Amino acid sequence: VFNILGPLCNPAGAQAQVVGVYAPELVDLVAAVLSLLGVKRAFVVHGAGGLDEVSPVGEALYAEVTGASVKRGVLDPLSYGIERCSLAALKGGTAAENAAITRRILQGETGPPTDAVALNAALALVAAGMTNDIREGLQLARRAIASGAAFAKMEEYVRWSRSVG
Repeated sequence: VFNILGPLCNPAGAQAQVVGVYAPELVDLVAAVLSLLGVKRAFVVHGAGGLDEVSPVGEALYAEVTGASVKRGVLDPLSYGIERCSLAALKGGTAAENAAITRRILQGETGPPTDAVALNAALALVAAGMTNDIREGLQLARRAIASGAAFAKMEEYVRWSRSVG
């Protein structure tokens, strides 16, 4: 329940979001709630293998919320030149292992985890209005990773987080 309520009760009042849900039947429900809450633009996604995100594992169901409008669709990573992978290829570990994986992704390591991050970042860039095209969002995300900008932003956030808490 909290995995669903958390993004819907965001105290920051986020007007652009990507929300993952663990079950396909929740895509339309969460999209309708986001629309009623007045979110400007959002994607609600349910990925292959029961993932609550878009991934190279397979197709993802999505609902794109733009104000009162909700458009449903299927996103296939193959359409964006991303090869399929197994769930095991995306498996995390302990908090320390996941932090190391995140650093490697943002430092430009290639492979399924980086593809998954870039796909979800592409949706976030579309939701935020940085582009209106998922393919272009994917290029922007990959460019941010390759240039080191994504890693630098993470490092900036880590420094800020440590300073306040």
